Amino acid sequence: MATRAALYLRVSTKDQTTDNQRIELEQVAQAKGWRIAAIYEDDGISGAEGRDKRPAYDQMLKDAVRARFDVLLSWDVSRLGRSLTGLVQSLDDLHANGVDLYLHKQAIDTTTPSGKAMFQMTGVFAEFERAMIRDRVLAGLARAKASGKTLGRPKNIVDLVEIAADRKAGLTLRQLSKKHGVSLGYIHSILLRNENYN
Repeated sequence: MATRAALYLRVSTKDQTTDNQRIELEQVAQAKGWRIAAIYEDDGISGAEGRDKRPAYDQMLKDAVRARFDVLLSWDVSRLGRSLTGLVQSLDDLHANGVDLYLHKQAIDTTTPSGKAMFQMTGVFAEFERAMIRDRVLAGLARAKASGKTLGRPKNIVDLVEIAADRKAGLTLRQLSKKHGVSLGYIHSILLRNENYN
């Protein structure tokens, strides 16, 4: 049975066309003896957008899970996405569902042993990128803490006298919470600690 191929085509603006991508990829599929089972096309959508904003891309990933094709062909890796982390996540999803990948411009074909090795390297680089980001965040937090900065959500400064006056004026706990920008639980705890405010 012939390998079932799917094409993913994308252009960023409405004045561009996917025709060249389609022609090249159809020629590749024909040369390799692959039967084109589906064509997914996002027209005028940036690759920086997530899959929720790229309907054809989203459908392609869903169809990969449903085993509707065996190999995905794309003109260029940038057609699939602009974020390395997001891209590798999608490629991992394809791989997990037994779908191979052919990237025309990069000459990557995971139906071959060398293509599979290249694909595994992209996963290594994505993991390296995630580790670097995590290390930078942790180093930044440690530096901020060492310099005496308070981490976490900023605390609202409340005027207890003003809260007491507002309570005596008849404001409800909910109204106090809204007026002073603190939680209902916080207002309640203040009033419990200071029973004369009730």
